[in-house]
Amino acid sequence: VQPQASGGGLVQAGGSLRLSCAASGRSFSSYAMGWFRQAPGKEREFVAAISRSIIRADYADSVKGRFTISRDNAKNTVYLQMNSLIPEDTALYYCAASGFGYRLGTTPGEYDYWGQGTQVTVSS
Repeated sequence: VQPQASGGGLVQAGGSLRLSCAASGRSFSSYAMGWFRQAPGKEREFVAAISRSIIRADYADSVKGRFTISRDNAKNTVYLQMNSLIPEDTALYYCAASGFGYRLGTTPGEYDYWGQGTQVTVSS
């Protein structure tokens, strides 16, 4: 499966964006999906993850209550709805797929396939 993220852009603080990640290939529904982000000079960090059957989701503490991850297996797509954005959310956002479909990985090493990122910039 090959993920491809889109939907980034420039938004003012307090605004919203929805990122999409379309995955090509078979068996998308069997993969757990995750979102990560990387700001300049910082390590890639976990944002959110969702299991293969939408049973469970997990979030970084920094985005809980503001971001929501969801997926539409019929469309081979996972989404990240981002509300109440703050400048600290500025980063390159990546989506990734894990073959361990029921595990909500929080580290990059737990994911097998990565797409190129989409830039999110939040102005103050």
